[in-house]
Amino acid sequence: MFAVIRTGGKQYRVTPNAVVKIEKLEAEPGATVTFTDVLALGADGMLTLGAPTIPGAGVTARVIAQERLDKVIVFKKRRRQNSRRKHGHRQHVTVLRVSGIAPAQAANMSTAEERPAGPGPEPETAPTPSEGE
Repeated sequence: MFAVIRTGGKQYRVTPNAVVKIEKLEAEPGATVTFTDVLALGADGMLTLGAPTIPGAGVTARVIAQERLDKVIVFKKRRRQNSRRKHGHRQHVTVLRVSGIAPAQAANMSTAEERPAGPGPEPETAPTPSEGE
């Protein structure tokens, strides 16, 4: 089983017992966090897509640590101008272990073959008068 969640302006595909580094959350190590912005759920060839989210679905995770990623160097140089600038940046992240995925209703999961492939039927249009009349 997997889920696609949205947090910190990004989307993450998570599975049970997976360790994920996400944008910093205000939570202490050992705390439990629940994500309700579940965009998709999948299991055994079944897929449920939200519009935009799946109501009632949730993903719970336990906070392992608050860390910082490796330093990223930002170097800007303007050639022949004797102008250069060097900055470093370390992003703050929260390390989580996904403890469970709770689907809203397992009964309404559908396979990819059951969904219609394209847009709905064409709307009927009224006949237009001919230009010569």
